Amino acid sequence: MQWLSVLLPLWAVGTRLFLAMVPRTYADKVAQTVANRPSPDGDTWVRFALEQLGNLPGVQRAGVALAEGGGRRLLFSSSDRDNGRSVDWCEIDAYEDVPLNHSVRTGQHVVGSLDDLAGSYPEFIRRQLSTTCALACFPFWTAGHVQGGYALYYGTPQRFDRPQLTHLHELGMTLGGALRRVQRATPRASRSLVHEPVPDGALAVTCSVGADPRAVAPARHFLRSTLVAWALDLETVDTAVLCLSELVTNAILHTGAGCELRAVLDRGVLTTTVRDGGSKMVVDLRGAPAEPLAVHGRGLQIVSALSTRWGSELDAVGMTVWFVLEPA
Repeated sequence: MQWLSVLLPLWAVGTRLFLAMVPRTYADKVAQTVANRPSPDGDTWVRFALEQLGNLPGVQRAGVALAEGGGRRLLFSSSDRDNGRSVDWCEIDAYEDVPLNHSVRTGQHVVGSLDDLAGSYPEFIRRQLSTTCALACFPFWTAGHVQGGYALYYGTPQRFDRPQLTHLHELGMTLGGALRRVQRATPRASRSLVHEPVPDGALAVTCSVGADPRAVAPARHFLRSTLVAWALDLETVDTAVLCLSELVTNAILHTGAGCELRAVLDRGVLTTTVRDGGSKMVVDLRGAPAEPLAVHGRGLQIVSALSTRWGSELDAVGMTVWFVLEPA
């Protein structure tokens, strides 16, 4: 009977880890609403950003977009809207083929005259005012990744030489840093991923992960079994599980507490999110060690290398990190 004295404690640990992984599945029909609208402080940032952008020489209209829903959607507002009492937001599909979306998704700028851009964005260019001569779109960089972006509509021709491009890039960095500071001071309405809406018709599931490094394995198993049931290809499943393992490990080690994970499959695009309740660390990959065997920053370097894109949001109660895998 000696073996019972060994197996029973192991069984108890396994049971606790399993119970921490009990899934909570979203309802079949979830209303498509704008999630995580910026707080009043966020609105102040938007007004400030639009004022700074709108005062640039030659700019007749400015717009800003913030990623939400793991980057699947963007919240957009512009200087020609009534943003007095509250910012007038609209929700747009991040995959619509327009210059600003391209900047947010890739982290690259898009600049040129309307004639220059007509070949790449014909439908978008046809919708522009006759008074618009040129366009510039740049991302908001925060802690080494893209949180959103801005668009400038110029009423005069632009050279877009190196000094101008450098200034516009630095402006995106500056405004992104200010956005991050607002996020860090903004409490969430809910700390749980369960209460965040997902697009109508999407497949979505969420579960809790225990505050124990051994809970990483059940988290991997949970995601793998979910994605296999959703009929994703094995390469995508393996990549998602590897990235999730890094994020969950980071969350547990940096907080000493548990976390939540959520997977959403929307029109073939997989978004996986991990939220902890105690981390105050912002990891900037630009400052990560170059040594590939270094421990700190390696997990997020893996996520950055394997995912289509990733991002994080640091608020008053913790950290939310997400990554996206798109179909080939």
